[in-house]
Amino acid sequence: MIKPVAPDAEFTIRELAHEFDITPRTLRFYEQKGMIHPLRRGAARVYTAEDRARIELILRGKRVGFALDEIKEILDLQAIDRGGRERLEPAIKRFEHRITVLQQQREDVARALAELEAGLDWMRERLEDRTPPDDVRRRARAFEALASARLEDWSGLSPG
Repeated sequence: MIKPVAPDAEFTIRELAHEFDITPRTLRFYEQKGMIHPLRRGAARVYTAEDRARIELILRGKRVGFALDEIKEILDLQAIDRGGRERLEPAIKRFEHRITVLQQQREDVARALAELEAGLDWMRERLEDRTPPDDVRRRARAFEALASARLEDWSGLSPG
């Protein structure tokens, strides 16, 4: 969820880079691609609340696998809307395709998690199987006691 800020809030390049854990160079790259539009005060870039929201959307889009050009198109939905049918239909197709890809990835991740959990359960069962049952442990203690007594008789030394 995009953290709300005052509509008239302004940010420096360093503030946004720090907040989003990205480099100032990344922000300048997004500006060069036309994805954000900071104001200029002399040589300094001043970012608006809208720029900040767009940066958050760019980073979210990257996390789910969109290319920067696709993200730019999403950010420019108003322009797509103004472009009419010839721009809306391809955008809808790209969105539908991306949804299909993400749903498949979600299913793949769920299957991978299930397989890993089954493997973990199997390993834990193997580990538990290595602990001998109580009757075997009881017989082993009796054998150790008998062997110790015979060793004592044979060597004349008391064990331990």
